[in-house]
Amino acid sequence: MPAASNGLPLPLDGSLMLAQLRLRWELHFQEFVERAAGSADAAHDLEHIRRVVGNAIMLAEMEQADLGVVLPAAWLHDCVVIAKDSPVRRQASTLAAQAAETFLRSIAYPEQYLPAIHHAIIAHSFAANITPRSLEAQVVQDADRLDALGAIGLARCLMVGGVLGRRLYDPQAPFPADRPLDDQRNTIDHFYVKLLQLPDHMQTRAGRAEAHTRADFLRAFLARLGHELRLAGQW
Repeated sequence: MPAASNGLPLPLDGSLMLAQLRLRWELHFQEFVERAAGSADAAHDLEHIRRVVGNAIMLAEMEQADLGVVLPAAWLHDCVVIAKDSPVRRQASTLAAQAAETFLRSIAYPEQYLPAIHHAIIAHSFAANITPRSLEAQVVQDADRLDALGAIGLARCLMVGGVLGRRLYDPQAPFPADRPLDDQRNTIDHFYVKLLQLPDHMQTRAGRAEAHTRADFLRAFLARLGHELRLAGQW
């Protein structure tokens, strides 16, 4: 029987393991995050979690990561949400990992998986800037970051900018070619501060390939935005 990157045995049929995990545990994970979803911001709601779970399953199967770690970590990675503009934002993933571990013990999830799940949740956060030390943590980090790219990432970025009261762009210089970046005031600047940097920092081969595809969509949007602003005499 093969072993996962954390040394735990894996069944020969990965799809069987996924089916068993979903049948036995997934409803517990979903119910827990649904209870926590009331405090979520516009970009970290239940649908974000579901998309990250889907991304994580896809990447885990492509990279042969242990779904016994990946599935609960993906479901629980944002079980504690702190607003993006909060001074304690960097603590969110640590608090989520602690809450997840307490919850998993309460439902008697296999104890041997808990340290790896804890690490995967802590390391998923961009703000925390923690290097993932296992394949499973790399998969969860990549799965979360994929949701910040492409059409979904574009929508989430604009939603958060609106909620935080940020303008779409600097009317004097919409694109930050000749001015300092300021994504605390300009939503478009966040593409350059963070989003377009993500593909080069993806941890897995599969995640990196998909991230580059999704980043191309963001670049196409920015190009179209520039075109429309020029037509309107705004740039």
